Amino acid sequence: MTNIETIDKPLAGRIALVAGATRGAGRGVAQALGDAGATVWCTGRSTRQHRSEYDRAETIEDTADLINNAGGTAVARQVDHTDEAQVRDLVAQIEREHGRLDIAVTSLGGENEQGLWDKPIWEQDSAVGRGMLRGILESHLLTATHALGLLHRTTGGLHITLTDGDAAYNDTHYRINAYFDTIKTALTRLAFSFGHELAQHGGTAVALSPGWLRSEMMLDIFGVQEDNWRDAWTQTPTGETAPEDFAISESPLFLGRCVVALAADPERSRWNQRSSTSEVLAAEYGVNDLDGSRPRAWSFITALEKEPKPDVVDYR
Repeated sequence: MTNIETIDKPLAGRIALVAGATRGAGRGVAQALGDAGATVWCTGRSTRQHRSEYDRAETIEDTADLINNAGGTAVARQVDHTDEAQVRDLVAQIEREHGRLDIAVTSLGGENEQGLWDKPIWEQDSAVGRGMLRGILESHLLTATHALGLLHRTTGGLHITLTDGDAAYNDTHYRINAYFDTIKTALTRLAFSFGHELAQHGGTAVALSPGWLRSEMMLDIFGVQEDNWRDAWTQTPTGETAPEDFAISESPLFLGRCVVALAADPERSRWNQRSSTSEVLAAEYGVNDLDGSRPRAWSFITALEKEPKPDVVDYR
């Protein structure tokens, strides 16, 4: 096991693209890559001049500023990853400025509606369903079409698809509805497909899932910030009180640190075509969250299916 936290700037000199770096998991990964020395291209639709229809305050410029202000190097670029011309132009610009791409991370589609929870396909709005397919699955494929066209030329190139749940979990659990279930199963399969195609070029593809992510939206719901998230069980400004399970939540930077550890591993090809979680990678590489803990969200979630009910304290 390699403890990545003992290595200073392990990704210095590498060029990374984080597609969907505006907030949440994408922002956490972009920030960690920048902290580790990579030059990070941060893309998304929300800028200071134009919010997406999601209408959140976070922007790609904010993400880039987090990296640059910490002494790293980041570029913010507005891109709609469902628009092929914009994706093509983005990759062409990266090639012009750097001549290569070492790491590509796709964190796309989290803003899309999830459809009706636990309702059969005939009760779903097909327009919403098609929007999910386009905004999530198609955007991942479209981005990979162009990004891997550049990345595969770099021996040791790494592609990471961020998703929700690994293959072992998604293959045995129904995920919300037929559209969502199909998408989540497909995203883990992309790592298998991309990995098959990258292997002959010395590249690696992995699907990676966080646990219960303490995203900006989640913090807002409970009226707390990252530095006081444990206050979510008290009376908060929003009036919402977090469930006990929130104790196994993890910061976006925890996932980002796991991505850095994977990217810095000279033997990362052993992960090729696999799907995994932040929990698994953290144990493998000795990664801790901001508070020094190592949350095990997916182990806790699966333990809930058994009796007796697990103690959340044992999973952090």
